[in-house]
Amino acid sequence: MRLNRAIKETIPSAQDKAARQAHLRAAEQHDLAAQAHRTAAEHNEKGSDAEESRHSQRALEYSDHAYKLAKEAHNKSGRMETP
Repeated sequence: MRLNRAIKETIPSAQDKAARQAHLRAAEQHDLAAQAHRTAAEHNEKGSDAEESRHSQRALEYSDHAYKLAKEAHNKSGRMETP
């Protein structure tokens, strides 16, 4: 009986898997935002204002999306409640 309980505790539930996937999607968006910020900085150094602006806007969009996905992930994992 104890062994079955121990096995059940180590096998992730569907909710745990969904939360993990949500965290991974949020992390991917954070990575994309960081890359867009780096690219914007490079264009800023080169004096390319139009390209800098375009990449800065993309970074903001990725960041906003990452934030929303992170909130969703935390809610799925039961660690954070939205107001």
